[in-house]
Amino acid sequence: MTSLSSLIQDRVRWLGLTVLLIVVGAGWIWHSSIPTSATTGGLIPSPREGFLAPDFTLDLVGGGQVTLSALRGDVVLINLWASWCPPCRAEMPAIQQLYEANRERGFEVLAINMTYQDSETAAVEFAQDLGLDFPILLDREGLVGNQYQLRSLPTSFFVDRGGVIRQVILGGPMSEVTLRTAIETLLEEES
Repeated sequence: MTSLSSLIQDRVRWLGLTVLLIVVGAGWIWHSSIPTSATTGGLIPSPREGFLAPDFTLDLVGGGQVTLSALRGDVVLINLWASWCPPCRAEMPAIQQLYEANRERGFEVLAINMTYQDSETAAVEFAQDLGLDFPILLDREGLVGNQYQLRSLPTSFFVDRGGVIRQVILGGPMSEVTLRTAIETLLEEES
């Protein structure tokens, strides 16, 4: 009988020890956690839909720089492209047309040439050949390409007025209808 009572006491001790460890562990996790408001306000930068667009600053063709976060309040199309890419060439006229029609409404295009896979001269000629007058940025070291996890060209990110990526389109060319629908949806939303 003593072995049965010692076995029961051992089970009670182990159960008590297990409960104690769980309580201490939960308390430690709660105590050491950092609230999201102390880091990024709950918006973690990531090149995915529903996340804050990772910030960057790049040089412009012709001089100057553009910083993405300075465009908060505008709807932004980030388009990663190269001059040797046929789908990139095919979608640029539609992007230009929609830029002209909507820039007064708060629509901005950041056409980022993957200069580390291309050349600055080819990017300038490409923009001139197509009559592009939106900002052409140069990713000379591939930092934005890496930051945005570039997998194919072109790749487009539609960013709302709050800086959140709302749609990602890999590959192309994007049709004018696809572009118009995405842009109109974001322009009609309140900031």
